[in-house]
Amino acid sequence: MPGLWRYTGYRARMQTNTPSRSTIRLTRRGRFALAALGAAVAGTAVAVPLLIMSDDGESRPTTLVVPEGWRASQVYAAVDKVLALPAGTTKKSLTKAQLKLPNEAEGNPEGYLFPATYPLDDTSTPEKLLSRMVDTANQKFNGAPIAAGAQRNAMNVYQAVTVASIVQAEAADKADMGKVARVIFNRLERGMPLQMDSTLNYALGRSTLRTTVTDTRADSPYNSYERMGLPPTPIDNPGEDAVRAAINPTPGDWLYFVTVKPGDTRFTADYAEHQRNVAEFNAQQQKPAEQRNG
Repeated sequence: MPGLWRYTGYRARMQTNTPSRSTIRLTRRGRFALAALGAAVAGTAVAVPLLIMSDDGESRPTTLVVPEGWRASQVYAAVDKVLALPAGTTKKSLTKAQLKLPNEAEGNPEGYLFPATYPLDDTSTPEKLLSRMVDTANQKFNGAPIAAGAQRNAMNVYQAVTVASIVQAEAADKADMGKVARVIFNRLERGMPLQMDSTLNYALGRSTLRTTVTDTRADSPYNSYERMGLPPTPIDNPGEDAVRAAINPTPGDWLYFVTVKPGDTRFTADYAEHQRNVAEFNAQQQKPAEQRNG
C-alpha cells in the first residue's frame, strides 16, 4: 500500500559518553562501500571487473558489469566510461530514455538499474543500456512471486525493492540478508526509526563507518534517524538475493544488529546486549587494520 511506511515522529538516538565518539548504532555501522570503477565492491576483497575486453586485441569493451548494490550514480559513471562519453552524459540522458519505471519512482531509476552483465556493441547508447537495465528489473520484480511476497508483507513492489536496497547495503553477506530484513520490519511495525547508516550515507553522498551526531541531524528524507519509515526511494540497486530476503524475512524478534568484525554479525532484541556488541565493535575499530579480522 503506497505510503504505508511513511511516518513522521520522534527520533530515538543514543550517544556514547564521550562527545568525540560517534553515536551508538542501533543497526550495523555502514557496511556499504562506495566503490570506485573497477575497485572492490561493497567491502569485499575481490575486485569486480567493470570491463571485459574483447579477445581480438581491440581495446573496445564488450560488456558492462553492474555489481549488486551499486548506486545509480555509480552506474551512470560506469556507462560514461565504457562508452567513452564525457562525465555526466548518461545522467543527462534520463530525460530522453523513456524508462518504464513504477509511478512511485517519479522518473528516478534508483533500485531498477538491475545488477547484471550487459553486452555492448557499436550501437550501444546510454539510453539503450539504461532501458535494458530497467526492463531486466521489471522482469525480475513484476512476476507473481515478488508481487505476492510484497503483498504478504503489506507492501507494494516498489516498497519491497526499497527494503531490498537497504538489505543489500547493510547485510554483511547473503546469510544475513533475511535477518536484516526482519530487523527492518520489526522496527517499522513498532513505530521505531530505522536508524540505518546506509540511508544516511546515501543522503550525504558518501560511504563511511563513522557517523557523528551532526550527521544524524541532516535535513533529508533519507535520514532514517530523523524520519520515520522507509526512505522515499531505494538507496542502491539490489540483486535477487536481497529482494528475496525483503519479501521472505527470517523469523525473529531482532531490533538491533552490528557487524563486530568480518563474519561476526550479531543480532539481538536486547538493547543492553547490543550496547555490549557495539562496544566490542568500537574496540575492533581502534585496532590496526591488519588485526581487525583476527
